[in-house]
Amino acid sequence: MNYQEALFKYLLILGDTSLILGQRLSEWTGHGPFLEEDLALTNIALDTIGHAKTFLEYAAKVENKGRDEDALAYFRNGREFYNVKLVELPNGNYADTIMRQVFMDAFRYHYYKALCDTKDSTLAALAQKAVKEVSYHYRHSSWWIKRFGDGTEESHQKAQNALNDLWRFTGELFMPDEAEKIMEEEGIAPSLEKIHYLWKEDIESLMKEATLIIPENVYMQKGGKQGIHTEYLDYILAEMQSLPRMYPDAKW
Repeated sequence: MNYQEALFKYLLILGDTSLILGQRLSEWTGHGPFLEEDLALTNIALDTIGHAKTFLEYAAKVENKGRDEDALAYFRNGREFYNVKLVELPNGNYADTIMRQVFMDAFRYHYYKALCDTKDSTLAALAQKAVKEVSYHYRHSSWWIKRFGDGTEESHQKAQNALNDLWRFTGELFMPDEAEKIMEEEGIAPSLEKIHYLWKEDIESLMKEATLIIPENVYMQKGGKQGIHTEYLDYILAEMQSLPRMYPDAKW
């Protein structure tokens, strides 16, 4: 894998993870627990899809094969997507969604903050904008986790169940793909080992405050960054890509 190929794959990992997460969050539009929260999660979904757009737009330029960000989003199949598995899981109940979100928000906050210092000026500019938005997302999801965990008996149990179910998907965030290793060696990507330390410190502190117990000795799922996914991704893509594939020449 040469530098251009590694950078392209790296950008797809970033872009695909944001795109699928944003798509999942958008499913809550009109279904939030109350109006203000419905609007909040919808805005977070829009921010997240916006991050995906910028990463995929840059990826298209790096690839230089005539594809744009829309082509990358709507005309690749599941094996060509490199998002982590965590973001493609079903929304479940609101505690499930928020638990997934806090895992991703903590990761992306520290990751984008570190990415601001990359040697790649384009990525640095993208990260500087994204980290401002993700810092709000992180405050939002953290507040909900504390409210669930230290709330009623039912809300506590739902949060604990979500933590138990989703924890095994968090490890993949910190398992570097070959492209990520090359980008880290080149001074482009942050160290996932360092991000993991910061993430774990934050999550452990948050779960303790929320009176939730992190599972131990869990086998971590992996494969998403290599295009190996759960059965859920194909359903997401079928819905997300149906209109562009039906009318590939349509202009909006």
